[in-house]
Amino acid sequence: MKKYILPVVTTFLLVSCNKIEEKIDQTVQKTTETVQQKAQQAVEETVKKTVNESVNSLINSEDVKFNTVFPGAGAAIVSEEKGKKIKIPGRSEGYIFKYKADIAVLIPFLEGQPTSDESKSEKKARKIDGQNIIDKISLLSKFLPDNTFDASILEDIKSDKNIQYYKLKRFPNSSTIIYNPKNQTIIQYVEVNK
Repeated sequence: MKKYILPVVTTFLLVSCNKIEEKIDQTVQKTTETVQQKAQQAVEETVKKTVNESVNSLINSEDVKFNTVFPGAGAAIVSEEKGKKIKIPGRSEGYIFKYKADIAVLIPFLEGQPTSDESKSEKKARKIDGQNIIDKISLLSKFLPDNTFDASILEDIKSDKNIQYYKLKRFPNSSTIIYNPKNQTIIQYVEVNK
């Protein structure tokens, strides 16, 4: 019987050791995969944060009110306004506004804004085709940091055929206006030419 016990115990020990070794290998492999995933996730978040901070520092955006750029506007013309002053290196200073307004009141107000050079200014706003504007916004939105641009706006103006587009140059300001007649929302980009 002693002859049989020694081989059985040895076999049992070998099988147990192999199972323990397999379990250790599985645990090490699972831990390695988890650490690699977390490290990759941390690197991606760090890169995204660094890119966003770099773009934010290059763009130099700050909050601004509509009546800062267009004195005399007051609450009678615009409501629910949000505005940003942006400075992109190598470009003129500009402003982006989103607000609600009656286009029939807004356009004459903007046309009546003072100009520093009448020969470089337009007297009337022009209604334009919006495809070029959509293309520019699509391109620009790819480079802006998170929470700077609401991508749903782009989808709205691409899909809604009722959206109206206007251009008006009252030197030194040159305005591009996107108007949604359904909810009277206006997005206006004002470039200040020097």
